[in-house]
Amino acid sequence: MEKDQNQTEIKNTSNEKEENLDSKTSTNPEKEIQKEPEEKSPEEKILELEDKLARTFAEMENQRRRFEKEKEDAYEYGGFAFAKEALNLLDNLERSKQILSNDESLKNSEALKKTLDHFDIINKDLISIFSKNNIKPIESLNKKLDPNLHQAMIEIEDNQKEPGTIIQEIQKGFTIKDRLLRPALVGVAKKTENVAQKDEKNTDNLENK
Repeated sequence: MEKDQNQTEIKNTSNEKEENLDSKTSTNPEKEIQKEPEEKSPEEKILELEDKLARTFAEMENQRRRFEKEKEDAYEYGGFAFAKEALNLLDNLERSKQILSNDESLKNSEALKKTLDHFDIINKDLISIFSKNNIKPIESLNKKLDPNLHQAMIEIEDNQKEPGTIIQEIQKGFTIKDRLLRPALVGVAKKTENVAQKDEKNTDNLENK
Protein backbone atom coordinates (compact mmCIF):
# COMPACT_ATOMS: atom_id res chain seq x y z
CA MET A 1 0.00 0.00 0.00
CA GLU A 2 2.72 2.39 0.97
CA LYS A 3 4.59 1.45 -2.20
CA ASP A 4 1.60 2.40 -4.32
CA GLN A 5 1.32 5.76 -2.55
CA ASN A 6 5.06 6.42 -2.99
CA GLN A 7 4.88 5.55 -6.66
CA THR A 8 1.89 7.85 -7.07
CA GLU A 9 3.74 10.70 -5.33
CA ILE A 10 6.81 10.12 -7.51
CA LYS A 11 4.64 10.25 -10.64
CA ASN A 12 2.92 13.44 -9.48
CA THR A 13 6.27 15.07 -8.69
CA SER A 14 7.61 14.01 -12.07
CA ASN A 15 4.54 15.45 -13.82
CA GLU A 16 4.90 18.76 -11.92
CA LYS A 17 8.57 19.01 -12.97
CA GLU A 18 7.65 18.34 -16.59
CA GLU A 19 4.90 21.00 -16.46
CA ASN A 20 7.32 23.53 -14.95
CA LEU A 21 9.89 22.72 -17.60
CA ASP A 22 7.30 23.07 -20.36
CA SER A 23 6.14 26.42 -18.93
CA LYS A 24 9.73 27.72 -18.88
CA THR A 25 10.51 26.64 -22.41
CA SER A 26 7.16 27.74 -23.89
CA THR A 27 7.08 31.07 -25.80
CA ASN A 28 5.49 34.04 -23.98
CA PRO A 29 2.98 35.61 -26.41
CA GLU A 30 3.37 39.05 -24.74
CA LYS A 31 7.13 39.11 -25.31
CA GLU A 32 8.10 38.86 -28.93
CA ILE A 33 11.61 37.99 -29.79
CA GLN A 34 13.23 41.08 -31.39
CA LYS A 35 14.91 40.33 -34.62
CA GLU A 36 18.31 41.81 -35.14
CA PRO A 37 18.35 44.48 -37.88
CA GLU A 38 19.59 43.24 -41.17
CA GLU A 39 23.12 44.35 -41.89
CA LYS A 40 23.38 46.82 -44.78
CA SER A 41 25.13 45.70 -47.90
CA PRO A 42 28.45 47.35 -48.86
CA GLU A 43 26.71 49.11 -51.76
CA GLU A 44 24.11 50.62 -49.40
CA LYS A 45 26.83 51.76 -46.99
CA ILE A 46 28.73 53.42 -49.84
CA LEU A 47 25.57 55.23 -51.04
CA GLU A 48 24.87 56.41 -47.49
CA LEU A 49 28.42 57.74 -47.11
CA GLU A 50 28.22 59.49 -50.48
CA ASP A 51 24.97 61.18 -49.44
CA LYS A 52 26.49 62.36 -46.15
CA LEU A 53 29.55 63.70 -47.97
CA ALA A 54 27.39 65.55 -50.50
CA ARG A 55 25.36 67.16 -47.71
CA THR A 56 28.53 68.14 -45.83
CA PHE A 57 30.08 69.73 -48.93
CA ALA A 58 26.85 71.61 -49.69
CA GLU A 59 26.73 72.99 -46.15
CA MET A 60 30.40 74.03 -46.34
CA GLU A 61 29.76 75.80 -49.66
CA ASN A 62 26.78 77.67 -48.19
CA GLN A 63 28.88 78.78 -45.24
CA ARG A 64 31.66 79.93 -47.57
CA ARG A 65 29.20 82.00 -49.59
CA ARG A 66 27.77 83.57 -46.43
CA PHE A 67 31.24 84.50 -45.19
CA GLU A 68 32.13 85.97 -48.60
CA LYS A 69 28.91 88.04 -48.60
CA GLU A 70 29.52 89.29 -45.07
CA LYS A 71 33.10 90.19 -45.94
CA GLU A 72 31.98 92.01 -49.08
CA ASP A 73 29.26 93.90 -47.19
CA ALA A 74 31.74 94.88 -44.48
CA TYR A 75 34.10 96.21 -47.15
CA GLU A 76 31.46 97.94 -49.25
CA TYR A 77 29.17 99.29 -46.52
CA GLY A 78 31.44 99.39 -43.48
CA GLY A 79 31.26 103.20 -43.44
CA PHE A 80 27.45 103.30 -43.67
CA ALA A 81 26.91 104.77 -40.19
CA PHE A 82 29.78 107.24 -40.59
CA ALA A 83 28.47 108.38 -43.98
CA LYS A 84 24.98 108.89 -42.56
CA GLU A 85 26.36 111.06 -39.75
CA ALA A 86 28.56 113.02 -42.19
CA LEU A 87 25.44 114.14 -44.08
CA ASN A 88 24.71 116.40 -41.12
CA LEU A 89 27.58 118.60 -42.31
CA LEU A 90 25.73 119.30 -45.55
CA ASP A 91 22.50 119.97 -43.65
CA ASN A 92 24.24 122.42 -41.32
CA LEU A 93 25.86 124.23 -44.24
CA GLU A 94 22.48 124.62 -45.93
CA ARG A 95 20.85 125.89 -42.73
CA SER A 96 23.67 128.37 -42.18
CA LYS A 97 23.24 129.69 -45.73
CA GLN A 98 19.50 130.18 -45.19
CA ILE A 99 19.99 131.93 -41.85
CA LEU A 100 22.58 134.32 -43.29
CA SER A 101 20.53 134.95 -46.43
CA ASN A 102 17.49 135.89 -44.31
CA ASP A 103 19.45 138.24 -42.05
CA GLU A 104 18.24 141.77 -42.91
CA SER A 105 21.44 143.38 -41.63
CA LEU A 106 23.54 141.33 -44.07
CA LYS A 107 21.37 141.41 -47.17
CA ASN A 108 23.05 142.71 -50.33
CA SER A 109 26.36 143.06 -48.49
CA GLU A 110 29.71 142.07 -49.95
CA ALA A 111 30.52 140.10 -46.78
CA LEU A 112 27.39 137.97 -47.20
CA LYS A 113 28.18 137.28 -50.85
CA LYS A 114 31.72 136.12 -50.06
CA THR A 115 30.52 133.96 -47.17
CA LEU A 116 27.87 132.25 -49.29
CA ASP A 117 30.43 131.67 -52.04
CA HIS A 118 32.72 129.95 -49.52
CA PHE A 119 29.81 127.83 -48.30
CA ASP A 120 29.10 126.77 -51.88
CA ILE A 121 32.74 125.75 -52.38
CA ILE A 122 32.70 123.68 -49.18
CA ASN A 123 29.39 122.09 -50.20
CA LYS A 124 30.77 121.12 -53.63
CA ASP A 125 33.92 119.66 -52.06
CA LEU A 126 31.86 117.54 -49.69
CA ILE A 127 29.63 116.30 -52.50
CA SER A 128 32.76 115.43 -54.52
CA ILE A 129 34.26 113.48 -51.60
CA PHE A 130 31.00 111.62 -51.08
CA SER A 131 30.74 110.83 -54.79
CA LYS A 132 34.24 109.31 -54.82
CA ASN A 133 33.05 106.99 -52.06
CA ASN A 134 29.89 106.03 -53.96
CA ILE A 135 27.66 108.29 -51.86
CA LYS A 136 25.42 110.14 -54.30
CA PRO A 137 22.49 112.55 -53.97
CA ILE A 138 19.02 111.41 -55.02
CA GLU A 139 17.43 113.29 -57.90
CA SER A 140 14.09 114.62 -56.69
CA LEU A 141 12.78 117.81 -58.31
CA ASN A 142 10.29 117.21 -61.13
CA LYS A 143 10.56 113.45 -60.57
CA LYS A 144 7.66 111.15 -59.79
CA LEU A 145 7.48 110.25 -56.10
CA ASP A 146 9.29 106.97 -55.47
CA PRO A 147 8.57 105.52 -51.99
CA ASN A 148 11.90 103.69 -52.14
CA LEU A 149 13.82 106.97 -52.42
CA HIS A 150 11.50 109.80 -51.36
CA GLN A 151 9.38 110.59 -48.34
CA ALA A 152 6.50 112.99 -48.97
CA MET A 153 6.17 115.55 -46.19
CA ILE A 154 3.61 117.96 -47.67
CA GLU A 155 1.19 118.29 -50.59
CA ILE A 156 1.24 121.53 -52.57
CA GLU A 157 -1.59 122.62 -54.86
CA ASP A 158 -0.27 122.95 -58.40
CA ASN A 159 -2.29 122.45 -61.58
CA GLN A 160 0.80 122.79 -63.77
CA LYS A 161 2.31 119.54 -62.48
CA GLU A 162 0.94 116.04 -62.51
CA PRO A 163 -0.24 114.93 -59.05
CA GLY A 164 2.55 113.07 -57.23
CA THR A 165 5.31 115.05 -58.95
CA ILE A 166 7.99 116.39 -56.61
CA ILE A 167 8.05 120.18 -56.72
CA GLN A 168 9.92 120.93 -53.50
CA GLU A 169 12.96 119.36 -51.85
CA ILE A 170 12.97 119.87 -48.09
CA GLN A 171 16.01 117.73 -47.35
CA LYS A 172 18.28 116.05 -49.89
CA GLY A 173 18.45 112.27 -49.86
CA PHE A 174 21.46 110.07 -50.58
CA THR A 175 22.33 106.53 -51.59
CA ILE A 176 25.51 104.55 -50.91
CA LYS A 177 26.18 102.18 -53.80
CA ASP A 178 22.85 100.40 -54.30
CA ARG A 179 21.51 101.08 -50.80
CA LEU A 180 19.44 103.94 -49.46
CA LEU A 181 21.45 106.06 -47.03
CA ARG A 182 18.54 108.34 -46.23
CA PRO A 183 15.36 109.26 -48.16
CA ALA A 184 14.81 112.69 -49.66
CA LEU A 185 12.16 114.70 -47.81
CA VAL A 186 9.95 116.32 -50.42
CA GLY A 187 6.76 118.18 -51.22
CA VAL A 188 4.53 116.78 -53.98
CA ALA A 189 2.00 118.40 -56.27
CA LYS A 190 -1.73 117.91 -56.01
CA LYS A 191 -4.68 119.30 -57.96
CA THR A 192 -6.06 122.65 -56.86
CA GLU A 193 -9.53 122.40 -55.38
CA ASN A 194 -12.04 125.02 -56.53
CA VAL A 195 -13.99 127.13 -54.08
CA ALA A 196 -17.20 125.10 -54.51
CA GLN A 197 -15.40 121.83 -53.62
CA LYS A 198 -13.80 123.44 -50.56
CA ASP A 199 -17.14 124.81 -49.35
CA GLU A 200 -18.74 121.39 -49.86
CA LYS A 201 -15.96 119.71 -47.87
CA ASN A 202 -16.23 122.26 -45.07
CA THR A 203 -20.01 121.73 -44.95
CA ASP A 204 -19.57 117.94 -44.76
CA ASN A 205 -17.04 118.34 -41.96
CA LEU A 206 -19.39 120.57 -39.96
CA GLU A 207 -22.28 118.12 -40.41
CA ASN A 208 -20.10 115.19 -39.30
CA LYS A 209 -19.18 117.06 -36.14
